[in-house]
Amino acid sequence: MEPANPWDPASAPNAAGLVLGHLVASGFVTQEMLSISKKSASCFVNFFKLQQITNIQAEINQKNLEIELLRLEKDAADVVHPSFLDEKCHTLQNMNNHLEAVLKEKRSLRQRLLKPMCQENLPIEFVYHRYMVHLLELAVTFIERLETHLETIRNIPHLDANLKKMSKALAKMNILVTETEELVENILKWREQQKEISSCIPKILAEENYLHKYGIIMPSLPFTSKVHV
Repeated sequence: MEPANPWDPASAPNAAGLVLGHLVASGFVTQEMLSISKKSASCFVNFFKLQQITNIQAEINQKNLEIELLRLEKDAADVVHPSFLDEKCHTLQNMNNHLEAVLKEKRSLRQRLLKPMCQENLPIEFVYHRYMVHLLELAVTFIERLETHLETIRNIPHLDANLKKMSKALAKMNILVTETEELVENILKWREQQKEISSCIPKILAEENYLHKYGIIMPSLPFTSKVHV
């Protein structure tokens, strides 16, 4: 149960209440002034808000610290996480076993490397078969185009000379094209002349026959034989 407010004249009568009652009755103190005095001080309210802000800021800092720790754990997971460590240990163990096998067979491997490999089959694991198929396709394509590539490489030093030869050949070709066009034009003109001459020959022959019939001798044309009566 809250204690009675000594400043409230309506509460249980005491000395302070009686004094305040007389002051209110005499007009020296108003009821509004007493009501304002009952409100909590603003400094205590601001202090409470400041305390809340401080608590929230501390909580935010704690969360940021936890986030930073989680991020650091994620970045270092491949080093400190057990599953990643087990995987790396397994890989290292396989490499160690392979190196041990190589060291055990060092002498035979050295002799095999010194001996030329011809008509021998090398075992390849099943998982690498598809890669070998692709590699063989690339090798076949490379061998097919090897001669062309080598020829191109051989021609690189003579590239300038070949370009000059091609330029000269192109100029000669242009001259030949021009001469061919002129020759075609002359042939077409000659054909037209031959058509005209061919159309005139029957008339000339008819005239010669007529003159020959009546005993008239005409000088021979350059393209006909001489006619005598």
